[in-house]
Amino acid sequence: MICAANAMCRLHRNWIPPILPTMNLRRTWTITGVISAMLLGVVAGSGGYTFYYAEGASYLSNDPRACVNCHIIREQFAGWQNSSHHAAATCNDCHVPHDFIGKYWVKATNGYHHSRSFTLQDFHEPIQIRPGNREVLNRNCVYCHADLTSEIRHADAATTTMDCVRCHDAVGH
Repeated sequence: MICAANAMCRLHRNWIPPILPTMNLRRTWTITGVISAMLLGVVAGSGGYTFYYAEGASYLSNDPRACVNCHIIREQFAGWQNSSHHAAATCNDCHVPHDFIGKYWVKATNGYHHSRSFTLQDFHEPIQIRPGNREVLNRNCVYCHADLTSEIRHADAATTTMDCVRCHDAVGH
């Protein structure tokens, strides 16, 4: 028996017109899209406000005053202003790599760690340099003072690299 595909057919009582599943799927996708857009808006809005409030754009500059946006660094900033490095180097000259990608990678990771530590108040006092940042600092010491360090071979038994900060920890600030 050939059915004329009408809803009253005895063989196809549970027949659902093909447009209804498509409508439910469209509604589901619409709701999912609206919820996703709302969540994205909340994240982008919160992130944008935090970036604005924390003066995030200042960290992209080479201005040492950006480092004192956070009051925890003020002692180091004051020490730098009174040091011999004040006339020759900014914070970025010592604390970030000199190549473009390395510079902004370190700035981004430091920004994340600094903001997390400051927000959660779980930083060590007095403030201490992390091992990766210490390596960057040592490379920059050797880079700037190559004429002095080329003849010096400071090395302890465990490593063959110089660790400038081990002996000169008060230099800079």
